[in-house]
Amino acid sequence: MPMQPYRNLDGHSGVMGYELGAGWIQVWFVNGKDYRYSAANAGAEHVRNMQVLAEAGEGLASYISKFVHDKYDSGA
Repeated sequence: MPMQPYRNLDGHSGVMGYELGAGWIQVWFVNGKDYRYSAANAGAEHVRNMQVLAEAGEGLASYISKFVHDKYDSGA
């Protein structure tokens, strides 16, 4: 799945887009940085929650900030 645009339903998100895979999520931010969060580093439950929020288009940036901020695999 290529990068999907984040719907940003509340209009204030720092997330621009995302890509989902089995056990991981890649998140692109409006500041030009992107980070991959995997079950290995962020935890399977957090990855599942982030995938749900990404597809819902709301709450992803807040969730990342609160629960998994520095638990990414790689980033740009």
